[in-house]
Amino acid sequence: MSVIEGTGRSGRRTGWKGRGAAVLPRGPGLLKEYALLFVGSLLIAVSFNVFLSPNQVASGGVTGISIIVQTMFGFEPAYTQWALNIPLFIAGTLLLGRQFGVKTAVGSVVLPLMVLLSRGLPSLTHNLLLASIYGGILIGMGLGLVFRGRGSTGGLDLAAQLIHRYTGISLGLCVAMLDGLVILSAGIVLSPEKAMYALIGLFVTSKTISVVQIGLDYSKVAFIVSSASDKIREAILHELGRGLTELEAKGGYTGQSRTVLMVVVGQTEVTRLKTLVRKLDPKAFVILSDTNEVLGEGFKLMGSGAGP
Repeated sequence: MSVIEGTGRSGRRTGWKGRGAAVLPRGPGLLKEYALLFVGSLLIAVSFNVFLSPNQVASGGVTGISIIVQTMFGFEPAYTQWALNIPLFIAGTLLLGRQFGVKTAVGSVVLPLMVLLSRGLPSLTHNLLLASIYGGILIGMGLGLVFRGRGSTGGLDLAAQLIHRYTGISLGLCVAMLDGLVILSAGIVLSPEKAMYALIGLFVTSKTISVVQIGLDYSKVAFIVSSASDKIREAILHELGRGLTELEAKGGYTGQSRTVLMVVVGQTEVTRLKTLVRKLDPKAFVILSDTNEVLGEGFKLMGSGAGP
């Protein structure tokens, strides 16, 4: 039996809504989304004041710019963030329409306010590596909660949207370019060493956002090509207790029609699946790949609050 292990990839999500976005839910659903926006903003602000700002770790975004400006001119970071967030939101609304929504406006104002209110918190460490890692984790948790609430904290994400609209450069590349410019500026104004720590913080933040949005409960999707597909199908249904899908395919070399079985299993069921297939057809070709989130019977239910 041949087995190919693969891993899925997940990109950074944003809280933007296009013109075709669904209408925001009312009542408790909307209240929960605003609660996530406020709690997420508080976590970001605490991380900024406890880990990043005291250690001058400018890991991208408007918060990173505010650290650089504070170092150069002594301006309060919250004021710098307001000075950038509010004009960017207004420009985005005028040039791109009202697609950003009320929660983006709220996030653009609330996050700097949280930063201002929590500025008296003491720094927990002066170790740059620890500050980068824990600051990145806490900011990732905060952004993940904001995104789960279908919101946004504005900032350079809005600038990236504007650049994407008028240049055609992919949105992900625009975000990476802007964050890269902030970190490059930090390397010039602060020090190259602190810029490298800022990269660590940015990487940790992106990974934490994925964990908050998707969770740690990875599953596996298996594609099975076998001459004994009927026997394997029955075994998966009755011995493994999992549903599956039959895909009609054609061999690229032989040109013969064949059936590909697709089945999603939990991490603890992978060994059982491979043992079962090996027993019925040792020459079966199996592709196993990570899948970050599975919704449906036997996994997460669509209405279980699994995320937006």
